[in-house]
Amino acid sequence: MQTSSGQLVMLVAINCLLLIVGAMISGGTFLSLFNMQSMASQLPELALLAIGVMLAMCAGNGGIDLSGIALANLSGVLSAVIVSSFLSSADSEMAFSVSFIVVAVAIGLIGGTINGLLIAKLNITPILCTLGTQMAFMGLAVVVSGGKAVTVGSPDLLSRIGNDLFLAVPINFLIFAVAAIVIAAVLRFTPYGFWLMMTGTNPKAAVYAGFPRTGVIVSTYAISGTLSGIAGMIIAARNVNVKFDYGSSYLLIAILIVVMAGVKPEGGYGRVVCVVLSAIALQLMSSLLNFGGLSNFVRDFAWGLLLLTFLAVGRYDVVDFLTPMRRQPNPSASIPRTPKPNN
Repeated sequence: MQTSSGQLVMLVAINCLLLIVGAMISGGTFLSLFNMQSMASQLPELALLAIGVMLAMCAGNGGIDLSGIALANLSGVLSAVIVSSFLSSADSEMAFSVSFIVVAVAIGLIGGTINGLLIAKLNITPILCTLGTQMAFMGLAVVVSGGKAVTVGSPDLLSRIGNDLFLAVPINFLIFAVAAIVIAAVLRFTPYGFWLMMTGTNPKAAVYAGFPRTGVIVSTYAISGTLSGIAGMIIAARNVNVKFDYGSSYLLIAILIVVMAGVKPEGGYGRVVCVVLSAIALQLMSSLLNFGGLSNFVRDFAWGLLLLTFLAVGRYDVVDFLTPMRRQPNPSASIPRTPKPNN
């Protein structure tokens, strides 16, 4: 498996290459401030779901969260229905917005905690558990909304989160950046981060060492669900309506982002910065295809090609291959010759 530094270097190189190619194809328009802001505003909802998938994978035991986008949609739909029942988005814009955000994030937290409890307490395989809750979350959103789009409107705070800028940066991107930094700091500097990686690396050893396995798993899926709730809030902020089937392809794309980021499917390793760079690479490629005038169907082929590239990168240490000086043997560590026997 490629080293983490090599994975990071390769992701940075891929992003730089995509920026250069985009500038060449578009005559510089690709690098315009407006286009950068547009791409940045589209990134958060998908990248938040990808970080949730990464956390679940790090937990090991085939861990994965397939319910992310379904829970995000449920958070938006259910929050819109609940808050609209006692507040009007036109008459009480700020109160509606704050209530919507709190309820959406709370629903995400509750849904993620349910996933964690089912996996930790009932020992259900994570992929099967989250597949079941994915269907349950989507079904509940259909029942609550009647299968139709639910109108959120454009209340002041939500509208600013979805569409406005702060210091020339989309506000929803800043929210995503803060969430990513917090998650990265938690994984790096808290006991939870150590417990999570050790649980994913060797679950039996973690149990014998006294790690709180149940607490780690429940917390992991609760955080993943909270990220889904934030994503659902951002989706609602960027659109006038919320619907149960929004972003139907987001699940597979989120998994692709995580695999490209070098997260080990067997658990025990994952870096938030790599997931962020991987998500940016996919966003750049998607916009690049649009600038090139290519069909949207080509995008799936391009993502598949990118996935194969990163699988190859994960198999071989490309950084060492491209820097042969790093691979030169140390003369002082040479193997002594075996003396010839005397005849």
